Amino acid sequence: MSADKLRNCKSLILGCAGLQLSDMEIDFFAEQQPYGFILFARNVDTPEQVKHLTQQLRSSVGRPDAPVLMDQEGGRVQRMRSPHWFDARPFGFFGALYKSDPELAREALALTTRLIAADLLSVGVNVDCTPCLDLLLPETAAAIGDRAFTDNPAVVAELGALVAEEMIQAGILPVIKHMPGHGRGTVDSHHELPLVTLSREALGETDFIPFKALAHLPWGMTSHIVFDQIDPEFPATQSAKVIEEIIRGDIGFEGLLLTDDLNMNALSGTLADRAARALQAGVDIVLHCSGKMPEMQEVAPACSNLSEKSLSRIAATNLVFDHVQDSLDPVADLARLDSLLAES
Repeated sequence: MSADKLRNCKSLILGCAGLQLSDMEIDFFAEQQPYGFILFARNVDTPEQVKHLTQQLRSSVGRPDAPVLMDQEGGRVQRMRSPHWFDARPFGFFGALYKSDPELAREALALTTRLIAADLLSVGVNVDCTPCLDLLLPETAAAIGDRAFTDNPAVVAELGALVAEEMIQAGILPVIKHMPGHGRGTVDSHHELPLVTLSREALGETDFIPFKALAHLPWGMTSHIVFDQIDPEFPATQSAKVIEEIIRGDIGFEGLLLTDDLNMNALSGTLADRAARALQAGVDIVLHCSGKMPEMQEVAPACSNLSEKSLSRIAATNLVFDHVQDSLDPVADLARLDSLLAES
């Protein structure tokens, strides 16, 4: 896609309401030109339906390669499920397995990731909001829970890197999340604002490590958490200090930075205010997920077109696919995975 055409895109990723686009949605997306879209369980019924919906979304903005995202992690967070799709185990399963048999955990996770990628590719989804690089700690809120691998930053980095590389090899863009770490959040940011009081130095020796190890990856997502020893006023998503000094600085992430969902109650103010503050703080793209038209009509005008920095970061994401992609064999992968886990 030419940079000139992308310059007309909003720094915005949107959801949609149902299983197919309404005329109103098609007109709205054509006018507002969000950079991409995200799908949820409400948008999923059959493989044929999801594939048609992703085609509709791309057609509405006139970009056949427009990003279509999904949270297909495994466990509690997977929008496509059986009987049509593979039901994956959560990351916490593989983190626990790693403690007893690292080699088995790595192979089982690689097979699982390839099976997820095959499902996504078959319906036209080209970005998966995974891997979750948060630490799994005693205080970790249940909203993260077994979505995280383990409490060991080095193991989180190793297993997260495996997921990301398998996705890339399959032709799917991974999104590392939730930067710079959600593991110390003791409340659910969907409902209230978590507060982390650990020092910047201590976080640098623990929570930041997996993100620093994977800072070369193309896309990342922020957390709606206040780190009060870094910026006591704003959550990471809306904190210029966290974004510039920690995510871009200490961690060294240079890729495309997305917010977590603007609708989460950890953020305050109107949706337009939430979007504007995040963009002013330095994120590249805001994520609005509800698919509710009145909300989208409020958010879209608050979002500027993609900046030159964002366009450069988008251009750089294409470089991750310069090598030959793997050909996937989901039937063989599932048979091997079932055999491995039956023996464990």
